[in-house]
Amino acid sequence: MDINKILQSKTFAGIMIAIIALAILLLGFKLGTVVGARKADFSCRWSDNYHQNFGGPQKGFMQGLGDRDFIEANGTFGQVIKIDGSTLVVKGRNDVEKIVLVSDTTVIKSFQDTIKAADLKVDSLVVIIGEPNAAGQIEAKLIRVMPPLPTQEPPLTPPIPR
Repeated sequence: MDINKILQSKTFAGIMIAIIALAILLLGFKLGTVVGARKADFSCRWSDNYHQNFGGPQKGFMQGLGDRDFIEANGTFGQVIKIDGSTLVVKGRNDVEKIVLVSDTTVIKSFQDTIKAADLKVDSLVVIIGEPNAAGQIEAKLIRVMPPLPTQEPPLTPPIPR
């Protein structure tokens, strides 16, 4: 048998294509299992911190679809109660405190102006849009500083004519 004849035969080419296709298929399978394991790990670590960071549903997880007891994980609206470097603590709905991480890429707006993280103040009302990380904190992408709520003054009543 001549090796050159074997290497140039259609049977050998078919076998090589099959081996390469099998290798690509196995590589894709391995990549899928790695991605799946990473997603499962993220989900597990995120759920471990869910109730601590987001309060979770007040009535438990067995709720109907119409109930609105879940807390938003991708953002919040509330009052800044603590600023510690690039971390904010925001008191949101039902007095649930959420930890918000501010990065250099976070856009912070006050009306039309873009401001810096150092310009944020305690007691400011903010709307935060971001995404949860593995620890259940919100990594802020956009922070909008809202104007302060108007103070409630008693309405002026006209004097009653006599």
